[in-house]
Amino acid sequence: MAKRPQPEPKDAEAAIRAYKTILSTVIDQRPSGTRQRLADTLGKHRSFVTQITSPTYSTPIPSKHLQAIFSVCHFSGQERDAFLAAYHAAHPGKASHDSGLRRSRHISLVVPDLGDDRQNAALDRAINEFIHKITSIAGKSG
Repeated sequence: MAKRPQPEPKDAEAAIRAYKTILSTVIDQRPSGTRQRLADTLGKHRSFVTQITSPTYSTPIPSKHLQAIFSVCHFSGQERDAFLAAYHAAHPGKASHDSGLRRSRHISLVVPDLGDDRQNAALDRAINEFIHKITSIAGKSG
């Protein structure tokens, strides 16, 4: 089986910029706080979200974060298709156009305010990590 030719470094950076430009445009059209919600969902610092969403940085987006990005940023079908086409062009073989990504749904939880921003953020991360672990286990059994 022949391997696909890997993009040259400058081409790879341009391809990464292409999908990040789509993502950045989508996020800019969403309510304020979307980047923070994405950071919380990923269990990462906001600076990580800045690096993966800004076309200025050549940091690629890990494919494992795509479903969370689509869910939190509420991509339309057209936005998702354009993003995945650009992502696939930047990372051939990493993600198919479907990416094996499942549809997701949004649920809301009411949790106590712990009275401290750090503790609240830690609780949010713990809940998100728990949900991620549970759904990954469920995905392996299905």
